[in-house]
Amino acid sequence: MSQAPAAGREAGMRFIMLTVLIDMLAIGLIVPVLPALVGKFSTSPAEQTYWYGVVTFSFALASFFGAPILGALSDRFGRRPVLLLGFCGLAINFFVTAMASAIWMLIASRVVGGGMQANAAVANAYVADITPPEQRARRFGMLGAMFGIGFILGPVIGGLLGGIDLQLPFFVAGGLSLVNLAYGYFVLPESLPVERRRHLDWARANPFSSLKRLAELKGVGRLLGVVALAGLAQFTLYTTWVLYTTFKFHWGPTQNGWSLFAVGMVAATVQGALLGRLLKRFTPARLAVMGLVSSTLAFVGFGLVTQGWMMYVVVLANLLGNTVSAAMQSLISGAADGSSQGQTMGSVSSLNSLTAVIAPMFGAPLLGAVSHLPAGDWRIGAPMYFCAALQALALGLAITHFRKVRRTRLAPAIPAATP
Repeated sequence: MSQAPAAGREAGMRFIMLTVLIDMLAIGLIVPVLPALVGKFSTSPAEQTYWYGVVTFSFALASFFGAPILGALSDRFGRRPVLLLGFCGLAINFFVTAMASAIWMLIASRVVGGGMQANAAVANAYVADITPPEQRARRFGMLGAMFGIGFILGPVIGGLLGGIDLQLPFFVAGGLSLVNLAYGYFVLPESLPVERRRHLDWARANPFSSLKRLAELKGVGRLLGVVALAGLAQFTLYTTWVLYTTFKFHWGPTQNGWSLFAVGMVAATVQGALLGRLLKRFTPARLAVMGLVSSTLAFVGFGLVTQGWMMYVVVLANLLGNTVSAAMQSLISGAADGSSQGQTMGSVSSLNSLTAVIAPMFGAPLLGAVSHLPAGDWRIGAPMYFCAALQALALGLAITHFRKVRRTRLAPAIPAATP
């Protein structure tokens, strides 16, 4: 293999990592302040929880239908133009949210942002385009590290800016999206050669059809259940984290920003520095199982802690929980052919978006039901216990799937070994 293509792939990886970093920095900026902005249009904690659930539901629902469409478009027209389209959608979303004067404007802006934001799915397909199958777990981990760094810097900056003015983080996030748009337009190379592109089939872009085809991929099986349950747990956590810590510990945007800084720091450290070493010792399947055990215990810990500083202890202890996403993406990506990586990653993103649609239906009512309890009460952790139960179910599915795969691989050797 010539050195030029290899150099191009390395350059492309650096470009997409920086693109994802800027993207996640913009998204991370608004995390600590969006619930407080929703609170401006609410009269009670229960009402605030309800409308925040509606806002997050709207974004996730739009993303559920948009992700497979944009994934299919990226298979037809290339990754780069679809990424640029996503940056435009994010910019519109952030600026309209900043200027919202009523709750319906918040909901409408999140629908636009969710419908056009397929950056994660297309970025994963981009990495799959330029990476041999045996290196994808490590590279997905590197991409995950950029997500983590975005959440290291974004929430802290957003919390500090939100302490000045609640709208300010949204204007800054919109500006960063425009920077990403310019960067992508002038610098980011295309990763999908013309000869590997496929005709656009709108039937295949249907999110339910794409999920069906994803389920039909050989070797995936129950892994879809693992992705769905783990995703539902994670999105329930994302939906409730800020309001949960506000109700239980009376944290504001700044404290929440620092807590999310800790989450991002641990994720970036694990996925950027430790994952490669772990993959030399453990298979992606083994890492997924260990990560699910760790995250199940972590959710229980989040619910039981009685002091705010204890949240940091649980975050630090859950190192292996940050390996699950990269391990699962590697296993599923390896089951798809090279011409359908965008469709496959779009389908995975659509599945995650479906869990994000469902998460507010559980997380918001659970948190709303306990929002009246005194600060520090262990029962306020109800959403966290729900997440722990979901992770435990995902763990059970993963173990049974990997055992079945192992038995299938060993089966042909059994007759040969019999005298």
